[in-house]
Amino acid sequence: MGQADQVDFSPLARRVLEQRYLRRAEDGRILETPEGLFRRVARTVAAAEHRYGSPQAAAQMEEAFYQAMLARKFLPNSPTLMNAGTSRQQLAACFVLPVEDNMESILGAVRDMALIHQSGGGTGFDFSHLRPRRDPVRTTGGVASGPVSFMQIFNTTTEVIKQGGRRRGANMGILRYDHPDIFEFIQAKATPGAFSHFNLSVAVSDAFMEHVARDQTYSLINPRTGSVTKTVPARQVFDLICQQALETGDPGLVFLDAINRANPLPDLGRLEVTNPCGEQPLLPYEACNLGSINLARLARRDQVDWQELDRLVCLGVTFLDDVIDQSHYPLPQIDALTRANRKIGLGVMGLADLFISLGIPYDAPEALDLAERLMARIQATAVAQSEQLAQVRGPFPNFSRSRWHQEGQPPRRHATLTTIAPTGTISLIAGTSSGIEPLFAIAYMRRALEGQEFFQVHPLFIQKLREAGLDPNHWLPQISPVGRVRPFTALPESLRRLFPTTYEVTAEIQLQMQAAFQRHVDNAVSKTVNLPPDATIAQVAQVFQLAYRLGLKGVTVYRYGARAGQVLNLPPEPLTLASEFSEECRLCSV
Repeated sequence: MGQADQVDFSPLARRVLEQRYLRRAEDGRILETPEGLFRRVARTVAAAEHRYGSPQAAAQMEEAFYQAMLARKFLPNSPTLMNAGTSRQQLAACFVLPVEDNMESILGAVRDMALIHQSGGGTGFDFSHLRPRRDPVRTTGGVASGPVSFMQIFNTTTEVIKQGGRRRGANMGILRYDHPDIFEFIQAKATPGAFSHFNLSVAVSDAFMEHVARDQTYSLINPRTGSVTKTVPARQVFDLICQQALETGDPGLVFLDAINRANPLPDLGRLEVTNPCGEQPLLPYEACNLGSINLARLARRDQVDWQELDRLVCLGVTFLDDVIDQSHYPLPQIDALTRANRKIGLGVMGLADLFISLGIPYDAPEALDLAERLMARIQATAVAQSEQLAQVRGPFPNFSRSRWHQEGQPPRRHATLTTIAPTGTISLIAGTSSGIEPLFAIAYMRRALEGQEFFQVHPLFIQKLREAGLDPNHWLPQISPVGRVRPFTALPESLRRLFPTTYEVTAEIQLQMQAAFQRHVDNAVSKTVNLPPDATIAQVAQVFQLAYRLGLKGVTVYRYGARAGQVLNLPPEPLTLASEFSEECRLCSV
């Protein structure tokens, strides 16, 4: 490997790579460099090209994949980085497992979840099919303990299964709004630390949201018998959701009808649940692999490099298609359905950094316009590439059962193509802002790697300060305690406008940004609307209602300080450049 291949990673990125991704010997010694990791992944994924072309074509794709990752213009999901070229070879991130109303299905789902978590994947479950608490159990003469009780088994199992020895697993737990145990589910995280390995969402329908708007009642339905158990005010349920979301960050909302209006395979069943972060609705026993384009790398002299974006989209679609062929799935049912539908999720990261590089404030109208143009271009290019791959490799096997076929569209290789993921650790590796989120703060502490804390200062802010002839070490100690620059009127107005942080970008604009992407995304958009510490239940309600009106597929809110051990925090003391950029990056284990 030549000197030109070496990449300058931040101290945090390098530590993440070392602890999570780089191969190690049995005695713990690191066996590869970051560049070696990218080569391992590129070679493993590109090996799929032997099925469709010449060895020379496979070698060319390997180099193209490698260079894209090396330049941190494109990165796949974590399981691909961790497992490609290893004995495990499980490369997908998102899984959904069924949970039916019998002990065999419940415990089977726990077992299957453990296998998926061990391989690096995350799992989603819809517990709506389980009979409610105190419902009769004919086989024993007893009564049922209900979905929330069984969720404890899933949570405890997740606690003891560490993914490839590198991180804990994650789950999405969903319950329908009309399940008799909905009140218990909404309050499942009211006790601090409860269900710590679950994100929770209530699955709601258009009818429920209209009942809330009209202050009407609706029926709770026993899923075992189909009978009405109780009639409740919709507003009472909605207000409790808002209260708990404000206090704990859970539950979020999943809009079932919006998801199923976009279901590409309604003939195979309704979509009822998503992966842990909400961006990937999937059928039972279905998996999906994800990858993200780093938009921050596409700023060229105050313009987007549209040609390079097109190239990366085509490369990303091909990469993710190859990943399906190369992946070893944990269960035969998952293997069969995933290969039959070939769902992939190409998305983006670094949106906020792209805006800064182009001189566009995140909360400016031009930002929304550009976001829409970007995602429309990505979607159109991805579809064209999928259609081209279908001509050479064949369409996904269930294409004839898809709405794409029914609408008379050309054969395509994939049932879905695009997803906006949160890009947690891969955005750290890429050195860019996460997903489509605004900046959390100019300077902040990030909790990562099982509780370690890192001080971080946004590098573009340092760059812009210096371009304005200002001393970062003069301004950082003043700015870091509050994390934002707009209150500092002594700074140039243009600079202050360019760096809005998450609590300065209104919830309405954040939702409009999510909607701009969702209009051109096959799957869904992972987006958290962050609210300040003094947020109210009424503000949460406004977020949920606007998200529904904008046609989003799901939404989550988080009030700063609502949960102990939150990932991002303002620093407890003023920072200087040395806090972030010294060789001994400040780090404390907590």
